[in-house]
Amino acid sequence: MELNTIKPAAGARAKRTRVGRGIGSGCGKTAGRGHKGQKSRSGGKVMAGFEGGQMPLHRRLPKVGFKSRKAQFVDEVRLSELNSLESDTITDLDTLKKLGIVGGKIRSVKVFDSGELTAKVVLKGIRVTAGAKKKIEQLGGKVE
Repeated sequence: MELNTIKPAAGARAKRTRVGRGIGSGCGKTAGRGHKGQKSRSGGKVMAGFEGGQMPLHRRLPKVGFKSRKAQFVDEVRLSELNSLESDTITDLDTLKKLGIVGGKIRSVKVFDSGELTAKVVLKGIRVTAGAKKKIEQLGGKVE
């Protein structure tokens, strides 16, 4: 097989119909657009969502909520989840990903004070709330 011999399968590509090319073509005169009216003219189309002057659906329904596109890259970690780490571990984002505590797409993590921490942990390059930092340092851990 050569690049210059590749062809689509037989019947896979239908020949384009040329409209408005005389009566013998089967699609002459009005070129398949019917007679008169907005849709027969060039550029004649109604805007998306137009309902003939009636208030369109997208304006009748109330505006609801907001979903941040940044939220998929940010995660929160409970203090109790850090117990699964080996004691005295320097933990960065990659370590949390390997252990399955946060997902693979996550770029930023914040540890917050929820649950009890039993292991000594050293956190590096991870944001921590004030309450969580206090508990980590009480156990001899460190936040860098």
